[in-house]
Amino acid sequence: MSAPLTRRTALKQLALAGIGLPLAGSLGRAAETAAGSPSPKAAFQLGVATVTLKSLPLADALAAVHRVGLDRVSLFRAHSPWENSPPAWQAVAQKIKAAGITVGCCGVLYLKNDEPAMRRLFDYACALGVPLFSCSPEPAALPLLERLVKEYDLRAAIHNHGPEDKSWPSPDEVWRAIAPLDPRIGLCLDVGHSARSGIDPVGVIRRYRDRLYDVHLKDIVAPVGGKDDPVEIGRGRLDQRAILTALLATGYNGTAWFEYEKDPNDPVPGLAESVGYIRGLLQGLGAV
Repeated sequence: MSAPLTRRTALKQLALAGIGLPLAGSLGRAAETAAGSPSPKAAFQLGVATVTLKSLPLADALAAVHRVGLDRVSLFRAHSPWENSPPAWQAVAQKIKAAGITVGCCGVLYLKNDEPAMRRLFDYACALGVPLFSCSPEPAALPLLERLVKEYDLRAAIHNHGPEDKSWPSPDEVWRAIAPLDPRIGLCLDVGHSARSGIDPVGVIRRYRDRLYDVHLKDIVAPVGGKDDPVEIGRGRLDQRAILTALLATGYNGTAWFEYEKDPNDPVPGLAESVGYIRGLLQGLGAV
């Protein structure tokens, strides 16, 4: 007997009829470790969160993704506003596909305890054909979020936003809220905001590995409790090698998105430097 047709499945089939999604990824491969090998290959992929490129039109943003050697994006609203209509969402997805780039996620989506509004955002994610979205829900909206992830069969990853955020300052608050909920609700780890909240992102990766669905890579110079002060990856205080080692050791198989926000009006040089630094570490770890 075939599986029941969920709302998400129906919408996704409609979207993919004209879109299709490639399966390629710059680091996508099964996590296979030969007997006795000390260096697991990466099960995760690298991509760009297009909030990094929010000052650029869509065509220029896609060109920038190719320029740094990647082919995967987490789509920010500047490049596909969720206030638009479903045909407009699908048109954006078609343009991205035509550019040879995969939309693997979208967000961060801000979810209020309002069913029609939340359904619209779920429909938006389905029209893009993504398997998950990152989000920041109102705590009161969690029961509604849980009901809709079941109905749409779509994963939601709650993003920690640092000490200024009253609801989700660190991954620990996210975990306490999601632990009793449907496993389709997980964590989107922002390593910089986690560190600013005083929570080591390496420990987060290891503790919450089973519900870690999304990762935002960045670097910071801000101290614990300090104001967000992003820099190129490798120039800040985060131990990027330890972060990558934890992702490899735990078999993380989602995407690690570059989120570079230091130079919003000229992001490509810093993004390219960040991508090169992470690729160099992965090469040194024998992960590629």
